[in-house]
Amino acid sequence: MFADNTLTPKEAVRLCALGTIASKPMRYSELAGSVRHFTGRIMGPSLELMGTSIELLRYEGLVEALDGKGMEDDAQITISTAGRRELHSLLTARLRPASDLSKLVVALKIRFLDLLDPKERHDQVELLIEGVESELARLVDLRGNNSQEDGPDSALVAWLDHDISLLESRLAWLEDFRARL
Repeated sequence: MFADNTLTPKEAVRLCALGTIASKPMRYSELAGSVRHFTGRIMGPSLELMGTSIELLRYEGLVEALDGKGMEDDAQITISTAGRRELHSLLTARLRPASDLSKLVVALKIRFLDLLDPKERHDQVELLIEGVESELARLVDLRGNNSQEDGPDSALVAWLDHDISLLESRLAWLEDFRARL
């Protein structure tokens, strides 16, 4: 954890893996795919989140094989007692304030957009629109997947609906802004 008792990216992936496996036992490959899908849809491709090994959870005693040995034979695994303690610790960690660098960069681009020539302004707004469309597509995909798994009334689906609504609003604003350039 960071000094302020908030989660590092590695611990966020660990929370995703332990929470997923706490819900139901699954094979190593299923767990790895589920974690990769969820984190990739929320954050997009991220090198910071990639290299965390599910196998490390077994070595640390946080998951255990129900059949087989582990990753090498794609054993079905479940969360251990130590894993449940770790999951609880991760779930109850503090949250960092929303301080996403990309949010600052977007605000700065909008603030200083008038310093560019008209074509460059248009190109920058197009880039912002493409970014929102990409993020929106990831969340819509994740929502579709999770409404099937967790049910349409789950808290995650409601949260994703909220975020999707915010992105749709941002996209409409950007498209209106582009039309006024």
